[in-house]
Amino acid sequence: MKTLVQEESIKVPKGIKISIKSKQVEVSGKHGTLKRDFKHLPIELYTKGHEVRARMYFAKSKQLSMLRSVCSHISNLFDGVTHKFEYRMRLVYAHFPINATITNGGNTVELRNYLGEKRVRVINMLPGVKVEKSAQTKDELVITG
Repeated sequence: MKTLVQEESIKVPKGIKISIKSKQVEVSGKHGTLKRDFKHLPIELYTKGHEVRARMYFAKSKQLSMLRSVCSHISNLFDGVTHKFEYRMRLVYAHFPINATITNGGNTVELRNYLGEKRVRVINMLPGVKVEKSAQTKDELVITG
């Protein structure tokens, strides 16, 4: 059975600016700007005061589940522009010791001897993300942004 109209809303935290134009959401905060595109979903997005609303018409229950997913994505955008992050990743191996080299001022990681391969794998960081080797722990990378 189809639901005629279903609506979800999210409060916009203080210090965050949001703009929605043709299902493209742009969130700005103290740590940068994030964009997300929802054009592939049959939903209606708009702001009302300090609130973002997502609405869907004539949908079945499986299709209504994407409504809450969109709200979760927008909520994660709010978290992304208000908080910094730090991930600690370990290089784990059983037989072939992995060698990681950080180049380009912390913007690139080069992995050598991954699974015994001769090829060098190059990983470029996104803008605003830095990587460094941990000083106290062996084979640990610290990624901050």
